[in-house]
Amino acid sequence: MLEIKNLTYRVDDEGDTTKEIIDGLDLTVEDGKFIVITGPNGGGKSTLAKLIMGVNQLTSGQIILDGVDISEKNITERAKMGISFAFQAPVHFKGIRVIDLLRLAAGEHISVAAACEYLSKVGLCAKDYVEREVNASLSGGELKRIEIATVLARGTKLSIFDEPEAGIDLWSFQNLIKVFENMRKTINGTIIVISHQERILNIADEIVVIENGKVKKKGPKDEILPELLGTSSAVGAACEKLGGDQ
Repeated sequence: MLEIKNLTYRVDDEGDTTKEIIDGLDLTVEDGKFIVITGPNGGGKSTLAKLIMGVNQLTSGQIILDGVDISEKNITERAKMGISFAFQAPVHFKGIRVIDLLRLAAGEHISVAAACEYLSKVGLCAKDYVEREVNASLSGGELKRIEIATVLARGTKLSIFDEPEAGIDLWSFQNLIKVFENMRKTINGTIIVISHQERILNIADEIVVIENGKVKKKGPKDEILPELLGTSSAVGAACEKLGGDQ
């Protein structure tokens, strides 16, 4: 279980002032849930994801995973405890093949057949990708799916995806939805996705709405999604195709 207690994150603003991005946020995520976090741009969604992973360091409050306070732990320590993170813009690794990346993620020398299975799960023809370099020759959609394959290879208890739809074309997005639908059915762990997309919201167990650095709403999809679709101002743009966030 993930517990976030009175979480605050401030950054330096102009002059000697500070800007509060996350403001005393409280959130509990039960094990085995598919959670989608949404809300207006600039509300703090992506910042929250990075704070959970340890990319950014909190100003105050606590982040507790399975009863252990991880607030002061670094990214490597959190990864070893079972947290995975997929960035909005996947990183290129010149000189590293896809199979090498999957082996690094799995933490062992997995076979080509095993690597191909992970690639197949994310809708890639394995024989065309397993030996390719993870570089600029790959499209945004291909990189996204390879990154998701590495998360599957890690098999962690908590997987976080920061706006996975950002920067990909419609065809790739259709396949991305299928990947998440399959993950929701098969993964043995908790999934948190930061997204505006209605189709991703629609496969959630629970939806969390974050606005002005706080949790505005949280509940089952069937309860929260109709409210969002009925009042688009609640999320800025519930069906927004692409978008950045703080």
